[in-house]
Amino acid sequence: MAATLLLEGGCLCESVRYKITFPEHHDLSKDTLGCICQCTQCRKQTGSFFLATLTVPVATIQWQGDSESRIKRYNKTESIDRGFCDTCGSFLFWHPRGKAISIATGSLDPIYLFGEGAESTGDHIPKEGVAGQIFSGWFNVEFCESEIKGITDDMPVLHKGKRHQGDSSAT
Repeated sequence: MAATLLLEGGCLCESVRYKITFPEHHDLSKDTLGCICQCTQCRKQTGSFFLATLTVPVATIQWQGDSESRIKRYNKTESIDRGFCDTCGSFLFWHPRGKAISIATGSLDPIYLFGEGAESTGDHIPKEGVAGQIFSGWFNVEFCESEIKGITDDMPVLHKGKRHQGDSSAT
């Protein structure tokens, strides 16, 4: 019997912690949507060139302890919540108030993201983490019209996903 896939993460100060539990036989590269968004809103929210997310069903997330009460929400776009820690300000998710939520991939714990310490878990966590799986299969690169020529237009990972044009500064 295959093991249930579990990912954990949270904010910088660890006031907000979560676990994502996937069903048995879940394949991150085929069954989970990864996204790299270059829209103006995501850039301003993160202070970075782009936002990388992992889209999962809301039902797969368990907020740990009082974490859910520590999340503040902001709505630049009507009906879309952007969640962040009320203490340290870490950006955690983009949620269009449906059955799916996009978790900031950088909020995953290092052991899951790039494998730091994974050798001690046996086969439970790949030694290279799971980011490679998330961004090697089914994923989108959003708002390519907003890419920064010579910087974000030529990163190898951006050439793997389905590319979408557009700029969110109008919304």
